[in-house]
Amino acid sequence: MAPLGRRVGALFVDWAVAWAIAALIARGNEFVPLGVLAVMNVILVGSIGFTIGHRIFGLQVRVLGAPGKGTVDGVLVGFRRAIVRTVLLCLVIPAVVWDGDGRGLHDRAAGTVITRR
Repeated sequence: MAPLGRRVGALFVDWAVAWAIAALIARGNEFVPLGVLAVMNVILVGSIGFTIGHRIFGLQVRVLGAPGKGTVDGVLVGFRRAIVRTVLLCLVIPAVVWDGDGRGLHDRAAGTVITRR
């Protein structure tokens, strides 16, 4: 499991990127950065297993219990899990409520875990 500090740092980087992109495409709408963050998460986590922030902090989203080490060995999170995870992440509450092993409820619902690369 990835340490909480790295996960929060990665989220801050992803939010900064989302805000920067949103500033270029639509000013004044406070929901555009959230939409950009959601699209980035679904596309990046679903296809390569990490966001820009995850990559910078050396993290990867993996399927819990899957053999191998994520995308390196061909185990992808996939778009279905990425969508479930992202929708719950954008609702905020599931992402800040953790279970006994430190996984957010958004990861638990999607069957994923964030680990160090």
